[in-house]
Amino acid sequence: MATGPVTLVSDVVVPEIFTPYVQQQTEEKARLVQAGVLTRNSLMDQLLAGGGLTFNVPSFRDLDNDADNVSTDAVGDSIAWTALSGTAVGANYPTLNDSVPLKVETDTEIAVRLSRNNSWSSSDLAAALAGADPMNSIASNVAFYWTRRLQAIFIATYNGVIKDNVANDAGDYENDISGATFVDGVTNFSAEAFLDAAVTMGDSMEDLVAIMVHSVVFNRMQKNNLIDFIPDARGEISIPTFLGREVIVDDGMPVTANVYDSWLFGRGAAQLGVGAPKVATEVERIASAGNGGGQEVLHSRQEWSIHPVGHAYTGTSPNGGPGNGTGANELNAAASWDRRFPERKQIKFARLVTREA
Repeated sequence: MATGPVTLVSDVVVPEIFTPYVQQQTEEKARLVQAGVLTRNSLMDQLLAGGGLTFNVPSFRDLDNDADNVSTDAVGDSIAWTALSGTAVGANYPTLNDSVPLKVETDTEIAVRLSRNNSWSSSDLAAALAGADPMNSIASNVAFYWTRRLQAIFIATYNGVIKDNVANDAGDYENDISGATFVDGVTNFSAEAFLDAAVTMGDSMEDLVAIMVHSVVFNRMQKNNLIDFIPDARGEISIPTFLGREVIVDDGMPVTANVYDSWLFGRGAAQLGVGAPKVATEVERIASAGNGGGQEVLHSRQEWSIHPVGHAYTGTSPNGGPGNGTGANELNAAASWDRRFPERKQIKFARLVTREA
C-alpha cells in the first residue's frame, strides 16, 4: 500500500511540453514512419493549420515517354528565318522544322482532415503513476496508443484504396494466389508470390522498401527461412527484413477465412500531415466524481491527415473527418477514394493475397 503524497496527473502533465513529446514519441515508435512508408509532409501540416475538411494537393505528372526529336541543321523555324533573310514569314519561306513543345500535365489529389481524440481517467493510469518518472510513463502510454491508432487509420485508408482499385481499375495493384482451398506451397506466402505482386509495378518494382503482413503470414515467412534481422540505427531492436525490405507486422491487416492481405510499399507511398488541435492536451478535474472523492481525466486530441499518394478522397466528410469503418464516406469504402495518377507504376503500392493453413 502506497504511503506519502499521491502524484496526480495534473501534477506531471504540462500540456505545452506533453503534447509535442507525445507526438514525437508517436512518430518514433511508428514502424510505418521509420520505414519511410508514411512520410511527414510540411505542406499538409500547413493545410491542417487552416480551415476546411478536405484539401487539394496539386502535383505534376511525370513526363510521358514520347518519342524524342532528331536534331537537324536546317534553318526553318520562323524566328531564325526572319532574322537571317530579313523577310517576314509568309507563303514562300522554307518548310519549318520547329520542335513542338510538350506540356506538363497536372493532377489534383485530395487529402482529408482526421480529428481524433480519447481520454483516460487517473485510475486507468494508476500503474503508470507508480513509476519512477510519472511524466514519461504517462507519455509513453499515450504515445503507444496513438501509434496503434495511426496504424489502424493507415490500414483502413488502404482498404478503401484497394476496394476502389478493384471496382474501377481492374484490380491492377494485386496478385491473388489464395485459390478456393489451401494448397501448401501454392496458395501461401512465398518469394515467388511476392515478386509477382511487386512486378505489377513494372520496372518500378525496385522502389518497394517495405512489406506489411499479418502475424500468421510472418510466421509462414519465418518457417520458410525468408526473414533476416538487422539492428535499428540505435542498435536497440532487431528489424525483420525480407529480400532487403523491412517487414511490418500488424494483426490489423485484413484477413477473412484464412485469406490474408500483405501490402508492399515504396518510400513515401503515403503522406502524413499533423495539425494542432485548439487544446491538444487537457487535464480535467471532476470534484464530484466518486461520491465526492474526486477524479482526474486526461484528454488527448489529434489532427492528422494520412494521404495515399496518387489518390483523392472523394467522400463527403463529416465535420470530424471520416472514421475507419466501411460505411458511406468512411476511410474503408470504395466510394471514398479515386486514383488520380494515370499510370499504375506511379502508385508505390502492391497487394499480395494468400491463403494460409
